Amino acid sequence: MLAANSPGAASASAQIADKYPGSLLYAEPVEYIPGVWTATGATAAPSYDNAGHNNNLSFIITGDGVVVINAGASNGLAKALHEEIKKRTDQPVKLVLDENGQGHAMLGNGYWVDQGVPVVAHAEAARAFEEAGMGPLTAGKQLLKERIGDTRLQPPTETFEDEYVVEMGDFTIEAKYLGPAHSPGDIVVWLPKQKLVISGDMAFAERLLPIFPDTITKSWLETWETGFEPLGATYVIPGHGHPTNMDQVRRYTRDYLVYLREKVGALIDEGGDLASAYYVDQSPYEQLDTFEELATKNAGRVYEQMEFE
Repeated sequence: MLAANSPGAASASAQIADKYPGSLLYAEPVEYIPGVWTATGATAAPSYDNAGHNNNLSFIITGDGVVVINAGASNGLAKALHEEIKKRTDQPVKLVLDENGQGHAMLGNGYWVDQGVPVVAHAEAARAFEEAGMGPLTAGKQLLKERIGDTRLQPPTETFEDEYVVEMGDFTIEAKYLGPAHSPGDIVVWLPKQKLVISGDMAFAERLLPIFPDTITKSWLETWETGFEPLGATYVIPGHGHPTNMDQVRRYTRDYLVYLREKVGALIDEGGDLASAYYVDQSPYEQLDTFEELATKNAGRVYEQMEFE
């Protein structure tokens, strides 16, 4: 079983090309609690060296089949994860849950559909992937070259609006839409018996979270307070970063959003403009991976949102 890691434990991962040579996966899957495994992705941006595996790919060996969380950023990553599952159990994969409509969650859908496995996502995530999926696929082909393989755009085979509950083996598995968060159709996978949440991009650790043009930070915080925090999770597998606990993901997700909004809000109150927003102090988070790539963009997008709140 893997102990909860501190945020600084993997901060060097941005400089490590691959922790698991011989597999497209960035890291070998590790059992966090009995039956729940995750292959932790790089905390750096996707690259050829990490094969685009910069989010967490998880699976649950239930005793009556396997549930996979996230199809992966390519058919090759999906196949690599499947090979690791087969090393650990003879139980078949019976279900794939996509955490959102981003490429790293859905571009591997085609592999699983070809295996005859149903793929389920939130309706908004499916719509986002249908509308914008060609962008991540094209970018993946340019970045990953031959490592993207025969990846194609394959939508989920089934969608839901609020909750999708599966009773399988020893597990009750609840895919929940708690409200707007990081991207359209973000869901969490809650295991109530185990008090474990596979948070998807609701929660980040070890790397700075990105704020996209369609990321409404005020709504994300509201969803955190009214839906995510009340779950009372003991164990958290975040969307990015090693398995950990609520204290750590709160610190690097909820608290970061509050901090940045307070800084930008004060700037607006002082009459500061967008150009000034890029330079608000974010030094308490500068130790996180992807800080250099994302901090100024995040500040600018928060300014643009808060200017009209």
